[in-house]
Amino acid sequence: MATYDKGDLVRVTGTFTNAAGTAIDPTVVKFQVLNPAGTTTTYTYGVDAALVKSAVGVYYADISADVTGIYYYRFYSTGTGQAADEGQFTSDESRF
Repeated sequence: MATYDKGDLVRVTGTFTNAAGTAIDPTVVKFQVLNPAGTTTTYTYGVDAALVKSAVGVYYADISADVTGIYYYRFYSTGTGQAADEGQFTSDESRF
């Protein structure tokens, strides 16, 4: 699990491919993040500017690691290209 300093801006990326491994843009792409305080935020591509498409099938979001602890995140899609992928990282307390 990756570890970052409290206050870092952490970029996480989700990639969607078909069965042949070719990058595709799903019908609907969403992103969720659960911070250590227990707050879940959901973003939808095309609605929320925080979820960005950088190339065909490649999406990213920047998470402000402003709370110490474990962050969980999930990219998922519906319709054509339905898939899901989850990850996590830790934000450590500053000594200052």
